[in-house]
Amino acid sequence: MSGSRERVLARVRAALADVPRDERPGDVAVPRDYAREHGQGELIPVLTDRLLDYRAQVHQVTAAELPGAIAAALARRGAARVVVPPGLPEEWRAESGAVTVPDRPLDVAELDAVDGVLTGCAVAIAETGTIVLDAGPDQGRRAITLVPDYHLCVVPVDRVVASVPQALPRLDPRRPLTWISGPSATSDIELDRVEGVHGPRTLEVLIVAG
Repeated sequence: MSGSRERVLARVRAALADVPRDERPGDVAVPRDYAREHGQGELIPVLTDRLLDYRAQVHQVTAAELPGAIAAALARRGAARVVVPPGLPEEWRAESGAVTVPDRPLDVAELDAVDGVLTGCAVAIAETGTIVLDAGPDQGRRAITLVPDYHLCVVPVDRVVASVPQALPRLDPRRPLTWISGPSATSDIELDRVEGVHGPRTLEVLIVAG
């Protein structure tokens, strides 16, 4: 292995022999002039459009409407037992008729037996339609959003950013990050889409604005 490595490095050095040192890979400044700012009013329509394109279900509600919207979403789904992370705000589920099951933590069999999971999020990225979880108090362990077949996610408007470069400073890379772009889906070699293989088959998002 060491001989192969040295041969590869020798070829690289030979290829770069006529390139000035300050222009070689690793010494070239990387431009960081990508767009970072977007008007806040543009973010929610863009995020909604991307999520819908990923086949998520999306609703925009006010903070006052949120408890009722959660109750309505769970009722439409027929979700009678829903797992919740330990730090989920109590008022979010105040009007729900579903039984909320706190994560103890639950094992895989127990998670598989519930009808869904209700969480918040760390950040949502409008341009990519991505919701990021970081195991915060209103999100809980990664397992609770991977095993149940239905994920109802609350996205406060102040956690919506335009792009990945804006999202990264809000996230701690030492935390377990889960990046969600629509329901779990994969395709085989013939591009037949299959949902629910490695996560929820259904993602429903409540964007809380105002």
